[in-house]
Amino acid sequence: MIPNQHNAGAGSHQPAVFRMAVLDTDLDHILPSSVLPPFWAKLVVGSVAIVCFARSYDGDFVFDDSEAIVNNKDLQAETPLGDLWHHDFWGSRLSSNTSHKSYRPLTVLTFRINYYLSGGFHPVGFHVVNILLHSGISVLMVDVFSVLFGGLQYTSKGRRLHLAPRASLLAALLFAVHPVHTECNLGMLRNGGLLFRMTLLTSGGAGMLYVRWRIMGTGPPAFTEVDNPASFADSMLVRAVNYNYYYSLNAWLLLCPWWLCFDWSMGCIPLIKSISDWRVIALAALWFCLIGLICQALCSEDGHKRRILTLGLGFLVIPFLPASNLFFRVGFVVAERVLYLPSVGYCVLLTFGFGALSKHTKKKKLIAAVVLGILFINTLRCVLRSGEWRSEEQLFRSALSVCPLNAKVHYNIGKNLADKGNQTAAIRYYREAVRLNPKYVHAMNNLGNILKERNELQEAEELLSLAVQIQPDFAAAWMNLGIVQNSLKRFEAAEQSYRTAIKHRRKYPDCYYNLGRLYADLNRHVDALNAWRNATVLKPEHSLAWNNMIILLDNTGNLAQAEAVGREALELIPNDHSLMFSLANVLGKSQKYKESEALFLKAIKANPNAASYHGNLAVLYHRWGHLDLAKKHYEISLQLDPTASGTKENYGLLRRKLELMQKKAV
Repeated sequence: MIPNQHNAGAGSHQPAVFRMAVLDTDLDHILPSSVLPPFWAKLVVGSVAIVCFARSYDGDFVFDDSEAIVNNKDLQAETPLGDLWHHDFWGSRLSSNTSHKSYRPLTVLTFRINYYLSGGFHPVGFHVVNILLHSGISVLMVDVFSVLFGGLQYTSKGRRLHLAPRASLLAALLFAVHPVHTECNLGMLRNGGLLFRMTLLTSGGAGMLYVRWRIMGTGPPAFTEVDNPASFADSMLVRAVNYNYYYSLNAWLLLCPWWLCFDWSMGCIPLIKSISDWRVIALAALWFCLIGLICQALCSEDGHKRRILTLGLGFLVIPFLPASNLFFRVGFVVAERVLYLPSVGYCVLLTFGFGALSKHTKKKKLIAAVVLGILFINTLRCVLRSGEWRSEEQLFRSALSVCPLNAKVHYNIGKNLADKGNQTAAIRYYREAVRLNPKYVHAMNNLGNILKERNELQEAEELLSLAVQIQPDFAAAWMNLGIVQNSLKRFEAAEQSYRTAIKHRRKYPDCYYNLGRLYADLNRHVDALNAWRNATVLKPEHSLAWNNMIILLDNTGNLAQAEAVGREALELIPNDHSLMFSLANVLGKSQKYKESEALFLKAIKANPNAASYHGNLAVLYHRWGHLDLAKKHYEISLQLDPTASGTKENYGLLRRKLELMQKKAV
């Protein structure tokens, strides 16, 4: 029986509704509601995304944050805004031979805005913005997936009525909770008007590539074998096999993102050199799956299915192409950050797969349990991984179980321990880094530095000599070698090492400072002063160089020149108590007692536990005739440092003088 059709009243008009095919009819047992309104779907997805990564909001700046943010002058107001378009991600000029050509001016601009709004380098502001950005992107993915899965309904006038599907919600949730996003960046794609848009994108992309190529100075980035060993293999077959193995590892990170590492270079993934290596199975599995999906996309008679598979594969593959080594060499083996947009395709394909399984099997509850299990496990992994990114120590140690053969992991743990003063443990990790990679010059340099501080000079010299032999332009190692040679009284060799360091790094204030110390030890006072002056020209806030100039001029009797240098230094670094102390000594010798006293007191206020500050102020009062004040500060100085022989002697002289004065008074 055909139901009656009721006509609308006169003058009324019901808009026609065009419905797109919807995939989610077989996901009833996976998600609780048949239709979730747009607001609630987005609220759920956005909230889940925040919960996953909220644990890291108050973490430190870690790993590359030091160079990309803390030491990046492009974030500071003194740097012209226009420089951002000519600098790489790290603040170096793109045209420089040492630049890695990481061109992300908009990202750096957001860092700069964040720096300005938060009033400095406060990690909380940067982390909160990143978490909110991921949440916002996840919310937007609800709309993207709704269009893709055909879950939008339109009136004849094109007005959107509501979002439907569970499929888009599930895909957006899978995207929001994927652990690989802990270290990622985002791009976005859309589909439709195919030929026109492809032409537009191709021409626009070509134009952007040309502009970037011109900005880069037309030179490719310089990478080393440890960054991407497969790309340096002599055999094309070895390169091809290992590139494909890297692709399979990236696919595995999407499928099972439990083993995550901040760095996958330096021996983390040994090269496949033989077809008998069992890892070639991963290549076969990857291409078997990809070819199967491609065949399904091309051969399916269902247009909607073909559309979803095609776009899912497009999202998965196309954004990954710049990291594939196919068009140019990249500076990494595996980088989790490049999987942000490909993970969209993974979520599409996974959701489509669950929908297809639900349609063709009776075990829908089992599928629902699997889906919910994946969401729960990924959420848990996100929370755990966010905790590991809270500090460098946790981040670096988390990598040991994933990449124990990675020399950079051991190097970073050693550096972190050294920064905390645990030199013994740091030495152990540095030695392991050098053992794993015998050409790791940075590990040799840092290990040599620690050995130098522990007065193990012979081994330090051997390590640093080997480092500069491996990398002749390693300026820091040349300078440290010079310091060791200076300590060994090999002054000519030390001077040559310093000069070589400056040759390779012309703007090297610390090296000029150490060269000045060498000249001072050799009583080459003019050369020492010139070297320290060069250090302060290159780095006006170089307190040690200023101080040494003041002290040398003071010791050689050039009080007027010492005073002039001291005043110049304090104008540039007005709150440096060591400069106040040095200038106060000069002014005291020049009998400018009042001004000297003011500087001594200001220095003591800034650093009240410095015994020498109180001791020298006592000497000033002693000369000035303020004997009670002199006695007070001698006693404070001796309380802080009972072993100071000069202070003891001066205090003894003062006491005898006071005793004589008392006897005369009697």
